[in-house]
Amino acid sequence: MNLKKTFVALAAAATFSGAVAAEELSVAATPVPHAEILEFVKPKLAEQGVELDVKVFTDYIQPNIQVDQKRMDANFFQHKPYLESFNEGRGTNLVTVTGVHVEPFGAYSSKIDSLDELKDGAVVAIPNDPTNGGRALLLLQKAGLITLKDDSKITATPRDIADNPKNLDFKELEAATLPRILNQVDLALINTNYALEAGLNPTEDALLIEGSDSPYVNILVSRPDNKDSDAMQKLADALTSEEVKNFIMKKYEGAVVPAF
Repeated sequence: MNLKKTFVALAAAATFSGAVAAEELSVAATPVPHAEILEFVKPKLAEQGVELDVKVFTDYIQPNIQVDQKRMDANFFQHKPYLESFNEGRGTNLVTVTGVHVEPFGAYSSKIDSLDELKDGAVVAIPNDPTNGGRALLLLQKAGLITLKDDSKITATPRDIADNPKNLDFKELEAATLPRILNQVDLALINTNYALEAGLNPTEDALLIEGSDSPYVNILVSRPDNKDSDAMQKLADALTSEEVKNFIMKKYEGAVVPAF
């Protein structure tokens, strides 16, 4: 009799655990807006049997390394040109799952109120990674401040500048540090996620900003071996849902733009 009760109890426990079991999906993300968007979709994914584990990083290197080394399942922080440059430079094979949003890249200053006030020899800080540095220079070229030797080169560096009429002094620094040194330079080209973290409002504070037609769509990234998994596809669907579109538009008021 006791043995029979034991079997019944074990069967009930197995049934119960099977009913509540969820597949865990770990995603590396930078804090704003990526982690915030992931936290927004977490409850919806839980209803679909996916437990989303969001790990926050403040740099652009570790999220890719963590996914490549299978310590994390996916990441959400970068645009496709950066991913392509990373794969080429590091020998990795990370892939795009889906595009989610655009963060219009902007130029900020605590010393001037207009680009017309930028003096000869002004110090301009740009990101030191290839694609975001090139993105900054392309934006400055669009504003007429410089001319590049090749205006289609997204990995341009200051060495690729053909004409610099204001003799701007370029400083290449880690993207995450740029908001912190804003008062030490005349102009800084800052990724929107770092601008938002620093309390800057891109639509109000940027002296120069990309349009909504920016090709730098931020993407959900994984490995070839898990790109098509059920959990990953549920996350991709959630990130490109009407609910997320409305969340982005309401919360970020144009500083982040849905790409779907």
